[in-house]
Amino acid sequence: PSGLFVLFFTEMWERFSFYGMRVLLINFLTMAAIGTNPGWEWSSENAGALFGTYAGLLYLTPIVGGIIADRFTGYRWAVVIGAVIMTLGHAAMALETEFSLYFGLVLLVIGTGFFKPNITSIISEMYKDLPEKKDGAYTIFYMGVNAGAFFGMMLCGYLAEKVGWSWGFGLAGIFMLLGSLQFWLAKPLFGTIGDVPKKDTDVEATMSPDGMVEDRNLKNVIKPIEKRNPFTTVDKILIVITSIIGLLYLINDPVSKIGKIHLLPQEFLLSKDILAGPLVITIIGLILFLFLVISRIVRYERIVRDRMIAVIIFAFFTVFFWLSFEQGATSLVLFARDYT
Repeated sequence: PSGLFVLFFTEMWERFSFYGMRVLLINFLTMAAIGTNPGWEWSSENAGALFGTYAGLLYLTPIVGGIIADRFTGYRWAVVIGAVIMTLGHAAMALETEFSLYFGLVLLVIGTGFFKPNITSIISEMYKDLPEKKDGAYTIFYMGVNAGAFFGMMLCGYLAEKVGWSWGFGLAGIFMLLGSLQFWLAKPLFGTIGDVPKKDTDVEATMSPDGMVEDRNLKNVIKPIEKRNPFTTVDKILIVITSIIGLLYLINDPVSKIGKIHLLPQEFLLSKDILAGPLVITIIGLILFLFLVISRIVRYERIVRDRMIAVIIFAFFTVFFWLSFEQGATSLVLFARDYT
């Protein structure tokens, strides 16, 4: 479908803006505050803490953006909203003031949450009747991702170095704006794909006492599935506690180093000479999270339990992959600048 190429270029410009900004941020924060192209002369520790929190939130907000799109806005409106918010974020960063930088990063995090999970969902919906072509469609789509990343790092980096940081951040925003406009103008190509969900036409399913799924509209049994494992009150409490601990630790890292504001106590249970309070609280949160995961796994039947264990193993190693990958925007950038 012709809509694939619209998504190709929309994603390409979004990746252009993202990777263009990504290659600039650490350099801008740590560059000396003197010379023809001064930066802010932060320490690498403070700059890395800010980028780490920014990157962590980028992986978190798509969960919220996906839920909002599924229930309220639909995929297409979510993509438009996300693209506009990211454009404003890049524009704010181009001002090079402390407030505008933080505000711009917040907008980029929110915009990415709307944009990233939903543009790929549009492709999935476009090819739901052509599953044999879906792999090829995603291959073409990710060619746009790679092209945008390549040109974004090259052009934004060159412009920031030769002209000024504002021009580099601004160029990222300009191409994000172009991606937004072309997606908006091409919306007739998508028809009803990615529209706002309509509750009255959605297929609603319920489970019978014997573990069968029944369609409320068709009144027939679809297929047998495993028994549901609803969240207990204890499960929900643990989810809230571990989520709060994780978010506080994520935000506390840059806030405590840059603004000297501590969201978590410096000492907790142990002396800070033995182990700092934020680390103690984070370890407790991790233990509670592991207890939650294990307690839920054992409640499932064997087939589902084995699948969940496999997913957890993959997720565990995925964390280390992305941890290593993000060094390309922090420690490796500084190493290349200072030692090559």
